[in-house]
Amino acid sequence: MTTPRNEESAAKEARYGKLWGVGLGPGDSELVTVKAARIIAAADVIAYHSARHGNSIARGVAEPYLRGDQIEERLMYPITVEATDHPGGYRGALNDFYAESAETLATHLRAGRDVCLLAEGDPLFFSSYMHMHKRLADDFDAEIIPGVTSVSGASSALGIPLVEGEEILTVVPGTLPVDELTAVFAGADAIAVLKLGRTFSTVCTALERVGRLDEAWYVERASTPAQRVLPLTDVDPSEVPYFSMVVVPGRRNNPRFEASVPEPGTGEVVVVGLGPGAPTQTTPQVRAELASATDFVGYRTYLARVTPRPGQRMHASDNRVEAERAEFALDLASRGARVAVVSSGDPGVFAMAAAVAEVAAQPRWADVPVRVVPGVTAATAVAAVTGAPLGHDFAVISLSDRLKPWELIEARIRHAVQADLVIAVYNPGSQSRTWQVPRLHDLLREMVPDDRVLIVGRDVGGPEQTLSVTTVGAFDPSIVDMRTMLIIGSSATTVAERSGGRLVFTPRHHTPDGHGV
Repeated sequence: MTTPRNEESAAKEARYGKLWGVGLGPGDSELVTVKAARIIAAADVIAYHSARHGNSIARGVAEPYLRGDQIEERLMYPITVEATDHPGGYRGALNDFYAESAETLATHLRAGRDVCLLAEGDPLFFSSYMHMHKRLADDFDAEIIPGVTSVSGASSALGIPLVEGEEILTVVPGTLPVDELTAVFAGADAIAVLKLGRTFSTVCTALERVGRLDEAWYVERASTPAQRVLPLTDVDPSEVPYFSMVVVPGRRNNPRFEASVPEPGTGEVVVVGLGPGAPTQTTPQVRAELASATDFVGYRTYLARVTPRPGQRMHASDNRVEAERAEFALDLASRGARVAVVSSGDPGVFAMAAAVAEVAAQPRWADVPVRVVPGVTAATAVAAVTGAPLGHDFAVISLSDRLKPWELIEARIRHAVQADLVIAVYNPGSQSRTWQVPRLHDLLREMVPDDRVLIVGRDVGGPEQTLSVTTVGAFDPSIVDMRTMLIIGSSATTVAERSGGRLVFTPRHHTPDGHGV
């Protein structure tokens, strides 16, 4: 059944022309698709963007398919750099230009003429076409013909697989600030950087910071007679045009990547924290350290979260041999290896940083450099999921009595409760430690009201995440295991039930009754 709305749309499409967004590929006219060539030849209007000099690369690629009697609309950018006296600045000048260009095309479409808007590469991949599509597609029939992207063109010109297996390709505009580029490059397997020209030196600086400059290639005007491909380090920055790319293939296939051979005296130990579980909570700085390491040392469960690159070595061990693990890592580093000692969470919070530092303090390892790179720790991860229960003073206590007596743990819990601190409890229980959490519960029942807020977070950030906000009185110790974190509120910790979602917080301000101190 045809609805009035559908009838209106059909009538509009019959009355108006059609907008075609046509991808032309990276530059070779023979890489234009069969469909794109057919639409170009059939369109009433051929539109294309150009710089102020009036030349259009897109038109040059499409020229073999033009009829010669078509209307041509050159959409000429008013500016090509960010210097402008427009009251809205660079972005304001472009927005006005896009609005005017869209109206130019709309005039043809309203007159019943089909408009073919040419786009280098793919119309929706860093293309000017998308600005017209967003302004016209709601009012006119619009269809997009995809094209071979510049990334594909550069990869073909290079003749090297960009990614294989689980490697991830990261596509970046070179216009980002150098610190942002550095952060993106640090965690990337393979990289493609568009929009070079005046950004070239910034891109090189960022690649050098993360140790990937020597792995990078430069591709200029891919698939055209003017194509150039050479190592990035051989490029003269003054000769780099806008239509060029930097490509860093993944290390599985990149001939410019050479797994470093350790040399005595050049190694170091870096202790890193992967975060509580979710890959998104591993920081770019940690990812950069993982990428540059020659060896990984850690508890096998944590090392399972790391995917080694070709040439990197994995040294897994049991979770109860921290001193031996630290000594092994330091010995590797003394022989030239760049060793990443891997912890979950933050390495300095009940994790490997202290063990490495303690062993490294011995005279035998005095010459081995040791660094610690922080990670998101379990306490802050659990707190963030609920709101801000750690918003004021808090204590962090491990319930494990393997390395310290229970009497000391109990005394510290009592002092923290008496000081009215929020308490984050690590390592509450395991298969062999089953009585500690019930004893903690007994202590709390002695010292605080039953309605004291208590948060139970398990595998937060991981695939089996569970979270509950309960009270000391309602808490069930039997649900706790080694993957659980407890946060015990202070007298000021509040649970706010809201239509927009529950929030738990400990206010930062002091009040006369002692709440929030």
